[in-house]
Amino acid sequence: MRIQKPKDVLTGILFLFFGAAAMVLSFGLTIGTAAKMGPGYFPFALGALLAGLGGALLVQGVLPATAPQDWPALQLKPVAIVLLSVVLFSQLLKPLGLVLSTAILVLLSSRASHEFRWRDALINAAVLVAIVIAVFVYLLEFQIPVWPKLTGGAS
Repeated sequence: MRIQKPKDVLTGILFLFFGAAAMVLSFGLTIGTAAKMGPGYFPFALGALLAGLGGALLVQGVLPATAPQDWPALQLKPVAIVLLSVVLFSQLLKPLGLVLSTAILVLLSSRASHEFRWRDALINAAVLVAIVIAVFVYLLEFQIPVWPKLTGGAS
């Protein structure tokens, strides 16, 4: 059997791997139930959704298509840029706060795309910063510094 859509197969395998890893790592935490969620519930549920999506992509990739596609070339530069931006976010969160570190994360990781445009990246960063603030600061009430310590680091 020939793989018809190599990109879907590779993406499916990647999603399955990370979904399964999240599910396995969440077993060390109390999962609980939907009515009384433990700290491991969300990582387990998110991992299950990611693994399910990966399985669907994997199946779609092996189903017959109109014309077979070539295997994509492995590009390390975009992967390195995205990983670097995540590591940088983790190091900048406390000193710069959630707003600036999230904006830096989005802008730097956007540079990994060959379709990068500053206008789109800035709009994307602004929207994602607003969503992150709404979800993590106001809805979940995480104790994360929102602004740099220079401005008081108010949460």
